[in-house]
Amino acid sequence: MYTTFHIKAVELNESFLKKLKLLFKNKNISITVEEDIDETEYLLSNPANVKMLRESILQAEKGKLTKVNIGKASKK
Repeated sequence: MYTTFHIKAVELNESFLKKLKLLFKNKNISITVEEDIDETEYLLSNPANVKMLRESILQAEKGKLTKVNIGKASKK
């Protein structure tokens, strides 16, 4: 079984551990901890991305959109 928890570090407590133990019972488990990064925050952290996103928004507002057929794109 594979489960992902998205919680704040301050929410890690005995109750969380008890629930985790209940969920996995006597199974061996691996625990990996990594910082959750907000995707929007990540994209806006790079000036080049900000510029590209702003240009894309302006194009969309002007009606300059590109249609993509996902079915065809995935076959390439």
